[in-house]
Amino acid sequence: MNVVGPQVRRIRESQQITQEELTARCNTIGWNITRSILAKIESQVRRVTDEEVALLATALKVKLTE
Repeated sequence: MNVVGPQVRRIRESQQITQEELTARCNTIGWNITRSILAKIESQVRRVTDEEVALLATALKVKLTE
């Protein structure tokens, strides 16, 4: 199960950025992701690979452990 999704949403909302803004950041660092895919990740519908977790942490500017 995707346990990362709720953390991504919590961090994103605490930074007051939209899903669109986060997907733009992800695209900037080389991960071609849509808002729809991010929504599925946050709602635990889509699984996330280890590499994607690292990319999300980079895009959110947080440590991987967060």
